[in-house]
Amino acid sequence: MKLKHNKKRNTAFLYESLVKEITKAVVNNDTKRKNILVSIVKEHFSKGSNLREELDLFKVLSETKHVDLYTAERLVTETKRQYDKLDKKAIFEKQSELINQMNKAVGKSAFAAFVPNYRHLATISQLFVSGLSVKEQVLLERNLIGAMIAKPGQTVKAKEMPHVDGLVFKTIIENFNKKYNGQLLAEQKDLLNRYILSFNASEVEFKVYLNEELARIKEEVVKLSEDETIANDTELSEKLERVKEVVGRFQTKKINTEMIEKVLQVQKLIKECSE
Repeated sequence: MKLKHNKKRNTAFLYESLVKEITKAVVNNDTKRKNILVSIVKEHFSKGSNLREELDLFKVLSETKHVDLYTAERLVTETKRQYDKLDKKAIFEKQSELINQMNKAVGKSAFAAFVPNYRHLATISQLFVSGLSVKEQVLLERNLIGAMIAKPGQTVKAKEMPHVDGLVFKTIIENFNKKYNGQLLAEQKDLLNRYILSFNASEVEFKVYLNEELARIKEEVVKLSEDETIANDTELSEKLERVKEVVGRFQTKKINTEMIEKVLQVQKLIKECSE
């Protein structure tokens, strides 16, 4: 089954593309570009906005993992019911405004961004389209439910992901490599993504997450300090001492790009010491 899909009319894809562009600006210390993109996110994805309401429904289906069959089926049914209540005309108009702003701020490259779960988001977008045949609807729902109930590590059969230009994502990684001499860790990607989301009326949630992450780092420091191998390694011991000093100062620091970059460095040091 192959349904026509317009990525520019996929709100979740547009959002993910913006997130990647903001991440790129943060990594490049391009404050002006970051502020422009953040203002676009605030305008179109603030709580209660038409695109935010649609994005939240996308996230229900795209982020739910490892649930039982009954729960997955209920989520798909309820999400579709909630989607039918949305103002489709307003969503289309806001998408048009967003597309126009992205073209001016980023250019066509924004719509060629590499989004790892693009196919999944495309499936969800197609499911929300009205006028599907019974067969098309059933097959789309089956694909989504299959992804939601898959166990950790289990591969869900699907067609090969269509080619998308990975230039933007590659640039982010390369710039970070040059700056910090290493690849983005999972915890670093999570931190950057949550930080970007915090620009969008989620500051309190981000503070809670950041405190939890700092607590995790402190625990890791304690464990590593007790390791005999590290205790006998002068270089690693010095790195741990630096981590202790930096983390200790975070409590009084204002959350901004500079602080986030320091947390990224601390995460990298912790990983190096662990290995």
